[in-house]
Amino acid sequence: MGRDDNKSSSNNKNSLPQTPKGSKMDPKQVKEELANEFAEIGQKALNVLKKTTPLSTKARYPGSK
Repeated sequence: MGRDDNKSSSNNKNSLPQTPKGSKMDPKQVKEELANEFAEIGQKALNVLKKTTPLSTKARYPGSK
């Protein structure tokens, strides 16, 4: 019985979502895959920063100190 006093039974009340055996992964493999994805995203972010970061004063004016 819920807050709305609905007494009918639910289709999902006695079942939990199931993961197919082919989709299951070892936890270590999941961690490794996530680490690789984060490394790839980090590398892409660094590449973008390198392209968009303005040049330093020395690079703009080679003769200045």
